[in-house]
Amino acid sequence: MKLEIIPNNPADRIERPKKSQFIGDFYSIDELEKLFSDCRNDPIEIVVLITSFYGLRRSEVLKDKTKNKASYRSLPLLPTIATALKKHKNQINKNKLICGNTYHKEFEDYICVDFKGKLFRPEYITDHFQIILKNNGLRHIRFHDLRHSCASLLLSKGVPMKAIQEWLGHSTYSTTANFYAHLEDNYKSFSADVLSSSLKVV
Repeated sequence: MKLEIIPNNPADRIERPKKSQFIGDFYSIDELEKLFSDCRNDPIEIVVLITSFYGLRRSEVLKDKTKNKASYRSLPLLPTIATALKKHKNQINKNKLICGNTYHKEFEDYICVDFKGKLFRPEYITDHFQIILKNNGLRHIRFHDLRHSCASLLLSKGVPMKAIQEWLGHSTYSTTANFYAHLEDNYKSFSADVLSSSLKVV
């Protein structure tokens, strides 16, 4: 077209495909508690707990990478996680004694390491998580859906969407709202029930 061989650009008439919004799955409180029980003493127990309570991305829980500037955030240390971290630290110390010189000390600043002190591979976490679900008769969800489960639980308990945005590390409020708008409908129904039971027209 720039060479004036054709009068216009045929690509201008191409219709761009519409983006379909993905809706992630999530576990209920009962399902999460069963998962925690079934994960007890499993190699990835600490990974599952941290991901579920803090809604972290896989890259965040395993390494020191975040998706964007908003993902760099400070969150309070929950008592349940503090207890789990102490237990995990004790296990790491035992592993060091067992492995001796073969223990990988270059990752001592990281929490989520395997028996020999090496960082968990992301693919291992994904695959092993599915094995846990299958072996214990748990409903299939993706590992990333633990992040959605965290958001769903917070929203169901009345935590404002803005607070959830900061907890999850989304860059904008709209990102959080778009992801969890379908869950917010349940919260709206709860609000409607509260108003109906509280206000009377005489």
